[in-house]
Amino acid sequence: MQFYKKRLDGLTILFEKRDLPIISVALAAKFGSAFDSEKEKGISHFIEHMLLKGTKSRTAKQISESIESKGGEYNAFTSKTLTAVWMKLPSKHLKFSIELLADIFKNSVFDEKETEKERKAILEEIKMYHDTPNRHVFEEISKLMYKSPFGISGLGTQKSVQKISRNELIKKYKERFSGNFVLVVIGNAEFKNIIKLAEKLFKKSQKIEENYDIIKISGNKEEKRKDIDQAHISVGFHFPSLAEKPRYAAEIFHSIFSSDSSSRIFQEIREKRGLAYAVLGVLEQEKSHGEEIIYIGTKKEKVYLVKKIILSEFKKMKKLSNKEIEKTKQKLISSRILSLEDSRTAMLNLLIEEVCKNGEEYYKYEKRIKSVKPDEVRKLAKLEKYSAFSLIPE
Repeated sequence: MQFYKKRLDGLTILFEKRDLPIISVALAAKFGSAFDSEKEKGISHFIEHMLLKGTKSRTAKQISESIESKGGEYNAFTSKTLTAVWMKLPSKHLKFSIELLADIFKNSVFDEKETEKERKAILEEIKMYHDTPNRHVFEEISKLMYKSPFGISGLGTQKSVQKISRNELIKKYKERFSGNFVLVVIGNAEFKNIIKLAEKLFKKSQKIEENYDIIKISGNKEEKRKDIDQAHISVGFHFPSLAEKPRYAAEIFHSIFSSDSSSRIFQEIREKRGLAYAVLGVLEQEKSHGEEIIYIGTKKEKVYLVKKIILSEFKKMKKLSNKEIEKTKQKLISSRILSLEDSRTAMLNLLIEEVCKNGEEYYKYEKRIKSVKPDEVRKLAKLEKYSAFSLIPE
């Protein structure tokens, strides 16, 4: 694997060379919803929306047309610890892609009309999450697992988003988008050309202090709602973050416990008992937090039974056999190899690794998984605290 890395003032460049005439490029600021105060919750996500709404030299339409006319695709996202814009294009457009990303991150104008239009769109997005039961339970269980403001959805609330002013958006943008950038390029390019472009475009970047608090808690809550026919359950456990050594043990645990249709939860709840159609396990990990969350849609009368099964199966993970753990290691390694084919997926994973610790960790996956001791996996089942949220038909 041809991997290169260089640190400039306020910018880290990661590059993986590939032969296909395609490039996947992402630029991220180490600033996400974890940094939002309770009063301004949602401001990071709001800024992300505005990044594609126009710069000093490009309108929102010109941004989208300039990418799509080249056959490219693009999007943006906000996580707890980063805000990113990415695009995938033919490799001959390397210069264009980096220049456009730099323009977006350094020269967005936050047009007043566009800001108000996007505010309305975000408020509708919040309503959509609330009105979609299998999304709502994930929003609610986060509040049970972390104290405010960390536990509040990165989208913010109706109240907080309504109150965020354009001036506050611009102020936060100028504060947080002046450094701590990570540029990732995967594809057919030359590293020296990437460095040359970056040095020209990011010469005034600076290092910014990272500061946010996480207070882990646990709790149980039930909400009743009219006009739904099914109960929706989420059960959550605090798990290792990406910056912690047991992170790879957590992946093995998750794969066996809840990751897919061969997992213990799926087999026990759906295949053996027919208690649910939707059975989903999610392992969410970033720099400073990690959680294993189970979602089930079931009958109102079966809520207690389903929770009991989840907790019972979790405890049974203490007795995992060495054979099953080794088998799962090979499964995860094979899955990672298959994922390498998609340069966009590799780019985003490389970006997250750099923000959490260092990009080189991405290429040590097989070694790290193989080195996990069976007892490190079994140890995760000893967690005594959990959180649970249920949305039940009234």
